[in-house]
This record gives sequence, structure tokens and C-alpha cells, in this order.
Amino acid sequence: MHYDLFSQHTVGAEAEFGGTGLHSGARVNVRLRPAPPHHGIVFYRVDLPGNPAIAARHDNVVDTSLATVLGSDGVRVGTVEHFMAAVRVLGIDNLRVEIDGPEMPVMDGSAVPYLEVLARAGLERQEASKTCLRVESPFTVRQGDAYVRVRPADVLHIDYTIDFPHPLVGRQHFAWRLDAGAFRRELAAARTFGFLREVEYLQSKGLALGGSLDNAVVFDDHGVLNAEGLRFPDECVRHKVLDFLGDLALCPFPVFAHFEAHKAGHALHNQVLREMFRRPGHARFIQAATAIPQKVIHQPVPSIYWKPPVLARTG
Repeated sequence: MHYDLFSQHTVGAEAEFGGTGLHSGARVNVRLRPAPPHHGIVFYRVDLPGNPAIAARHDNVVDTSLATVLGSDGVRVGTVEHFMAAVRVLGIDNLRVEIDGPEMPVMDGSAVPYLEVLARAGLERQEASKTCLRVESPFTVRQGDAYVRVRPADVLHIDYTIDFPHPLVGRQHFAWRLDAGAFRRELAAARTFGFLREVEYLQSKGLALGGSLDNAVVFDDHGVLNAEGLRFPDECVRHKVLDFLGDLALCPFPVFAHFEAHKAGHALHNQVLREMFRRPGHARFIQAATAIPQKVIHQPVPSIYWKPPVLARTG
């Protein structure tokens, strides 16, 4: 699949799907609708009066403890990261996501079901140029012994390392470069994972109520409880790259940079984007003339102030 970094895109038709929220355990229904250029990815809570909108942006992230949660004016939509990864990799810039609950359905714990829904909807090219962001100077964000190092690159490149004290997990590393076909083969099927003792504790506190062996990889002290086993020997680190890509998709623009993540999580992922926008020298707007070449041809986008455009919140 060719990833177009020249033009904006939306979906070609409406699509619907539903499932269970991982943390709420409630049934959730979602309808995807085309949106005009410069609209962005916007969630609409159609179960609430006035269908309040929440733009899928890093500065709308209000919780990262168990998943990435977006919020605005007291309204929330959680567990958006797997869906956002699929949206970004397919090159979708503008989309209405109408949802009747506070959390995206977890599906099977991976991004594959979202890819299938979006494939049914198709892509529609729009007569508007796509703006991208390129990191210009290196920086690092840290939290304890976890960190994400960021440096300039002409492609999106993610190096991710995890380290869990479990015989089937341990220290794992995975490197990935942006390519829609590689995403489908190497990352999309990797499922969210957890440890039995942690799952039992969360459920005792009224959390992770929708979690099951149908939508997550669960480890006990010695092995994996899922009858099918692991989809990849290093499925856990692949899923962390998927999470990172979904959290990175909350930047309103595709990002060119090399990210080296070590024992990171949703909080650090979001901190990377906040730091990137905090200082003008960290990154600059570009318009790409080709799709993921060895060297991206770019030109500065004229901008008087260093801030992202305000995305539409109509509907």
C-alpha cells in the first residue's frame, strides 16, 4: 500500500462497527463518516446531548494510566490508541468518529479489526495538501529509568525496548519504519497484554471489566493463558510499538523523526508530543512531495506563530 504524504484523505464511505470497551465492559457502537479537508480526526459522543466533539490531539489527552484517554469540557473517549494507529498508517487526515460510549471497543486487542473496517470504507483523496512535521533538533523525555530519545530523520523510525520480569517476555526490542504494508504484517496483529495478578487486581477495583482472553494476551507466573499462544515470539514489544504509533497519531500531522523508546508507556508518549510543541526549535512544518522516499523533499510551510492550526469541531 502506498502511503500518500502529498494530499489529505478521508474515508470513501460510511462504516459501522461495535464491540466491548476494555475497561468499562460496556457495549459500544461506532460509525465512521467522511469529513472535509482540515477537519482532523474528531470523536463525537452521540450518546450525549449536543453530540459533544473531542479532537484527536495530544493536548486533549487527559489520562494515560491504563490507556490513552481524550477529554474536552468533561467529556471523554478512552482507549483510542489502536484505532488511531490504523488511521494514521492508512494516511487518513479527516474523519468523523461517532461513538455512543466513553471508550473505543477493544475488538481483539489489536489493530487488525480497525484496518478491516477502514478497508471497507475505502480512502478518498481530497483537494488539500497534507502538512507534516519534521523534528529539527534532538531532545529526550524521561520518567525514572524510562525514556524516549528523539532525533531528526527523513522517515518515521521507531526503536522500542521493553523489559518485564517474566520468562516469556523479558527484554525485547523491535525496530520499525513507517510503511502501511509492513504495519499490517509486523505490528497490526500484536495484541494488548497483561499479567494475571494485575488483571485480577484491576477487575477487583472495577477496572478492565471487558478484558478477556478474546481481547488480550494474559500471562500467569509461568506462561501465556491464551489457547492460541502468541502471534509473534516478541508480540509484547510489537504491541508497544503499535501503542506508540497510535499515541504519536495524536499529533495532528504525520511526524518525521527517529524515536528510541526504553520502557516507556502512554504517559511518556504523550510527553514527547507536548515537548515537541513546547519549543519552536524542536520541529517545523513541512510539505512532502513524495511518499516515504529515502530522502523526503520538503519546504517550510509559512507560519508566523509556532502553533498547530485550530482543527474544526463542527457537527
